[in-house]
Amino acid sequence: MFVAAAVGATAPSSVNNSGLASANGVYSGSQTPSSLAWNTYNYCNAPHVVPAHYTLPSAKGAKLVYMNTVIRHHKRTPDNLYPQENMLNTPWDCSDFEQFNNGGPGGSQVFHKTEVPSWHPFLSTFWNGTCDEGQLTRGGLDDAVKHGQDYWSVYSKELGLLQSVNENDIFVRTSVETRTMQVASGLLAGFDPSFATKTFPVTTQPSPIDSIPPNYPCNTANNVRNAYQSVPAWTDHLQANADLKARLDSMLGTAGLADWASWYDHFFDTFTSRTCNGHSLPCNATGACVSEADALKVFSIGDFEYNYIWNTAVNSTVYNQLTFGVFLQELSQNFELFKSGKEPFKLRFFVGHDGTMVRLASALGFGKVKPLRWPALGSEINMEVWKVDGEQEQYFVRVVHEGTVVPTFEWMPLDDFIALVNAQIIPDLFAQCNQ
Repeated sequence: MFVAAAVGATAPSSVNNSGLASANGVYSGSQTPSSLAWNTYNYCNAPHVVPAHYTLPSAKGAKLVYMNTVIRHHKRTPDNLYPQENMLNTPWDCSDFEQFNNGGPGGSQVFHKTEVPSWHPFLSTFWNGTCDEGQLTRGGLDDAVKHGQDYWSVYSKELGLLQSVNENDIFVRTSVETRTMQVASGLLAGFDPSFATKTFPVTTQPSPIDSIPPNYPCNTANNVRNAYQSVPAWTDHLQANADLKARLDSMLGTAGLADWASWYDHFFDTFTSRTCNGHSLPCNATGACVSEADALKVFSIGDFEYNYIWNTAVNSTVYNQLTFGVFLQELSQNFELFKSGKEPFKLRFFVGHDGTMVRLASALGFGKVKPLRWPALGSEINMEVWKVDGEQEQYFVRVVHEGTVVPTFEWMPLDDFIALVNAQIIPDLFAQCNQ
């Protein structure tokens, strides 16, 4: 599959969400306030490697020779809708974001536009404007381009791993979601601005078995998760926040909807998608609005839920191994290929989703260092391989998460890293998922 760099989608007139930015986290927009540390958790645009803050390993003569990078896509419109979405939303404008869908070679360079007809019988269930559900916004594309510029400044200009953007050195894989391909497009244009008018191959897997989100079916995993979300360690937090849930339900029309009651995922998504793109928190027809205090509470609950599901729950490791084992197998194969001298690429770059990032963080053991948080938009995990010359060549892996080297991954022998990944791979995964 080939993607051309997309053109544009700007945010609406700015809304002051400054109360949603603090040292604990930024949910107000892509720019982290200058009063906060550069690597403050910013859900709207995660910290990533930049030349000003990148630190070299201490090993003398070490040379970067190989990498695998996994990121989450950048900011988008909400992926979940309220029952009466139209009355709860200011219009979404994507008129300057041209989404190309041309087939080639031989096809015209067509792009599609989203139109929300004012006469549509189901208009009440969708917002006004020119954006689709879950669509990358212009701000998201801009963040992806800047991400690519910073990444290239470190790994090409500073460290010399890559000399040019070419298919022989760089492998890019995304999920089948259009927004991940568009983010890849922005990244490549950030690597080299000339690629805004060039094509580049992006690999995907078939939608039903795509390992990035992940999409492949696993009944055993569903049963494991259902079990540990049926015990007090989980249900207590739902009961403790019943007043908040009732308040949001009354305001947003979500009472009685199972998808909005089992966890806070949908509230988290619909709030952050607005605030990250310069919209206000939702207000209903009576003028009642979600308060910043309630939004911050939802964000805190979201962090708790992600950490519980993928890190602290009994059998969360098993759940993660079942649902992410296919991707981990691919990751292991990549590093084994490099070790054997048969890896054709210098960089394998993956663009995925929040579920991709939290599973990878869990599998690598980040949750043993500190609690996991909801993976921010643009969240980045770089797995670097460094060569140290001596009487015998040695290879070490260093893992950088959102611009900062991860404790316990400062300098790990390549064989130990491969063993760590392999330890998270369940043999005969297909049978285990369907037993």
